Amino acid sequence: MKRTLLVSLAGPLLLAAAVRLAAAGEIPSAKPPGPAAADGAFLEDLSRRSFGYFLDNADSGTGLVSDRARADGSALDDAHRYVASSASTGFGLSALCAGAERGWISRSAAAARARTTLKFFAGKAEHQRGWFYHWMDPRSGARVWDSEISSIDTALFLAGALTAKQCFPSYPEIGRLTDKIYRRIDFQWMLNGDKNILSHGWTPEKGFLGSRWDTHSELLLLYLLGLGSPSFPLPASSWSAWKRPVVQYGDLSYISGAEPLFIHQYAQAWVDFRGKKDGGTDWFRNSALATEANRRMCLDLAGKFPGYAPDIWGITASDSASGYRAWGGPPATTDIDGTVVPCAAGGSLMLAPDIALRALTEMKRLYGDRVYGRYGFVDAFNPSTGWTDTDVIGIDVGITLLSAENLRGGSVWRWFMANKEITAALEKAGIK
Repeated sequence: MKRTLLVSLAGPLLLAAAVRLAAAGEIPSAKPPGPAAADGAFLEDLSRRSFGYFLDNADSGTGLVSDRARADGSALDDAHRYVASSASTGFGLSALCAGAERGWISRSAAAARARTTLKFFAGKAEHQRGWFYHWMDPRSGARVWDSEISSIDTALFLAGALTAKQCFPSYPEIGRLTDKIYRRIDFQWMLNGDKNILSHGWTPEKGFLGSRWDTHSELLLLYLLGLGSPSFPLPASSWSAWKRPVVQYGDLSYISGAEPLFIHQYAQAWVDFRGKKDGGTDWFRNSALATEANRRMCLDLAGKFPGYAPDIWGITASDSASGYRAWGGPPATTDIDGTVVPCAAGGSLMLAPDIALRALTEMKRLYGDRVYGRYGFVDAFNPSTGWTDTDVIGIDVGITLLSAENLRGGSVWRWFMANKEITAALEKAGIK
């Protein structure tokens, strides 16, 4: 385990109202406010820089998008230079849609890039029952790092493909290729004998992985795609089969595993849960509450890590001074070291824009070029120690771009939700 500036005249008033609600401990679950003019200029710059990642780091022959890149655009080391991910490529397909919508790339050029990607995945990329490898060589699509056939990374790729299908209706080949890819994915095979619960993946050496998607996470996207499958659909019972543990942090109560914040963001980047209820659960509000809890957790750690502040916060899976970390919580885990991960706030722009916008603008104001460059924010930095990452990661750039795009105009939501399979899946899941 990505995009015409729309600024409402009511934006400043709505944003101020959202701030007051957050201060009172009431995270709004309705449509997030549009950005005020100053924030709109910042989001335009951040989004366009983020979009640049997917232009610069997609292979011209396969469309595969690199897993990571140097923040200044210089060459990566040999160990990472030829590693793409199917998930990053899914964010990249959605990024092309945002770029075409906002004029950062011509519609024809964006469609051509999307078509290249989808042709490769439909006809040449190695797969198992329609499922793709997590890590791939961007030049050939060959498996790298002995990676797994990944259910969630395939789902993230498919979400991007379905977004492109609806964004480029004048290019019917994009729709046909997407349909071929979707129809080929055997969701029932990925159950590995279980009635309802999907496996994390499969390898040719050992078969199915032992881990299963059995507890709340980014799995919302995976299961909805499975419920809506036109050829190998999951049973309706699979939606209610996974666990929904409740976290209590201060006065905040929400559903979550003890996992990184991105689990609350990825599905929301494509699935528009606003105004919908899953039984008694509002998944949009739930993710907004998780974002506020993440902020409060960082503030509660400020005595130990003075770099954390009311508008300098956010941790999720990311790079760190000691390697890649999948920081979860709350409650805070003992390995948290004061690192700030900008995509924690960036991925929640669509969910909690009041606190997320303030955080990102304050990071840029305080730290400037140290943390903000060619592709937007570096993946992570530590204000307490002075460490700053040299890299950006595709899925982290991607979730920031998609979240900003949904805040600004809801485009990614609109395109993805136009797919009849998703409408059918929500109905099948009982989401009203």
